[in-house]
Amino acid sequence: MTGRTLRLRRLRRLTPGRGEEGAGRAGRRAASKVAAPKVVALGGGMGLSASLAALRRITGELTAVVTVADDGGSSGRLREELSVLPPGDLRKALAALCGDDDWGQTWARVIQHRFQTEGDLHGHAVGNLLIVALWEQLGDPVQALDLVGKLLGAQGRVLPMSAVPLELQALVKGHDPARPDEVDTVRGQATVALTPGEVLSVQVVPADPPAVPEAVAAVLDADWVVLGPGSWFSSVIPHLLVPELLDALVQTKARRVLSLNLAPQPGETEGFSPQRHLEVLARHAPKLALDVVLADEAAVPDRESLADAAKRFGAAVELAPVARQDGSPKHDPELLAAAYDRIFRMHGRIGPWR
Repeated sequence: MTGRTLRLRRLRRLTPGRGEEGAGRAGRRAASKVAAPKVVALGGGMGLSASLAALRRITGELTAVVTVADDGGSSGRLREELSVLPPGDLRKALAALCGDDDWGQTWARVIQHRFQTEGDLHGHAVGNLLIVALWEQLGDPVQALDLVGKLLGAQGRVLPMSAVPLELQALVKGHDPARPDEVDTVRGQATVALTPGEVLSVQVVPADPPAVPEAVAAVLDADWVVLGPGSWFSSVIPHLLVPELLDALVQTKARRVLSLNLAPQPGETEGFSPQRHLEVLARHAPKLALDVVLADEAAVPDRESLADAAKRFGAAVELAPVARQDGSPKHDPELLAAAYDRIFRMHGRIGPWR
């Protein structure tokens, strides 16, 4: 038995909702038809923000688990100068969890505000500085993020997937356009995201990073886990490269939804079909099972091929209109919320969630 397996077992014993206590909670949920499911959403950047903006409309028991491999912009500068986790994707997740009232929207704008100056503050986001200041004050990244969430009135919790900053490395074919057939190792999330070549695979450094225990516990205790949408190689797949987090995703009794992007991303997934996104995911996490693959109905030209790819994960495909009506490749939070709500109801267990 590995040390990681032992830690997962200890987390199960410490996690509310297991054993007799869990049976009691399940009974209470069964007694109330309006009880909200516990949902964990994994990702980073604007993809995760879109998912969170939708999910907070249908459940009050929401946890975001955020990638920590960003090395560009304000996050990269703070990471390099202060040796901290990159705060940018964590900030975006917190902003997405802000309510629609004046308080929530005001704070969402404040933490997303970037300074425009000729000096050293140029480009820094207010939220990034706030988060890093609390990290230095408290010495505990989870406690600091909880405190920021409380200040904002965030409708959910935000956690980093790992307690150490990670470097993303990718094998890329044709990263140098002058050598289209050669495979190079490309380092850094920002560089991987913008490569003109074909990303073949990704890994993180260190190769066996520790997961944040609260993130593992949230996955094990969830009713639903949502993975994606987002930058496939730099925001979605990295969660599967943290061994303890992947073990939790494989072993959890939660149902799992994979939310696909509305369009291929220039650089990372240029030319990818919806089913190819699944094939890449399977190569990085062959033991991962899914219950539902959600895709926008207008973004799937070959429904049969997508269904076949989903079956390899044991998943059904749900097609729904989830894109904004302005034609941009962005999710509409209301439509995405409706799709998630329908999935949770249609594919949820009859009676107690567990």
